[in-house]
Amino acid sequence: MIKTFVSSAPEFFFLGEGFEDAHLNDSDLIKLVPFGIQISPDGSRPILLLKDEKGELTLPVALNPLEAGVTLTQSNKSIAPVTPHKVTQVLMQGLNLNFESCLFIEIKGAHQYVRLNINGHPDLKFIKVRADEAMSFCLHFNIPMFASRAYIAKSRVLSSEMQHQAQNQISGPELMNKNHKYIM
Repeated sequence: MIKTFVSSAPEFFFLGEGFEDAHLNDSDLIKLVPFGIQISPDGSRPILLLKDEKGELTLPVALNPLEAGVTLTQSNKSIAPVTPHKVTQVLMQGLNLNFESCLFIEIKGAHQYVRLNINGHPDLKFIKVRADEAMSFCLHFNIPMFASRAYIAKSRVLSSEMQHQAQNQISGPELMNKNHKYIM
């Protein structure tokens, strides 16, 4: 029997302050711009590289392949613009909502989280979502992205650990053997 748990609000939906581990000042935040996409050694996790405006700091953001594909498609200026975010754009315009900033705020396990700050809603001020699910959205809407120097350092360590694990899987294919009846 499979157990399901129903919560009163989706995991990504937060209305109040206080969910982040650290409260950042504007002076702590570094504005980031997209630099490029790097393919991981095993090809499984594309990495979006964001750099500070001087090009001195790099924040790696591991993406899922779908999000990477959307990001690449949106950035290709030689083809007609195609995006899965068009319906969201129309909805946001109709509701007079806009996102004013994207803050990288937390690393939990192998995932990075961002807080998208919202304007135009009387109650909802921000939402917290996984970064790997929000990057093409942020790029499509030209949402300014920010992170602290400490967050960038933690993300570089996470990226290095993920690359090490990927290399171990390539060099040790026995790790990919089927060892459970539900794993294919």
